[in-house]
Amino acid sequence: MGTLNVRLDDELDRRLAREAGVAAQTRSELARDAIAAYLDQRERDRFRAEIARAARADRGDALAIAEEALRTDNESLDLAERALRQPAAPYRARRKKR
Repeated sequence: MGTLNVRLDDELDRRLAREAGVAAQTRSELARDAIAAYLDQRERDRFRAEIARAARADRGDALAIAEEALRTDNESLDLAERALRQPAAPYRARRKKR
């Protein structure tokens, strides 16, 4: 696993600490999640820009690229929806038999 040192201004540091407390995560976990989400969004934006360029250039593969993007987005939405629908397993402590 790689390491990244980042300097934050005081206000951003306070916001990160506050959100980490609310989310019951460490600051590092929250920062990792935020970086991953940011990079995912940038990749999607780049892919959509490629689709738009292909459509403007009237290339024959524009439709294939668009269909691939739609399939990928739909798969992501399905996974997220399934995760939200799964109820959390109730925790039941077992009692010791005497």
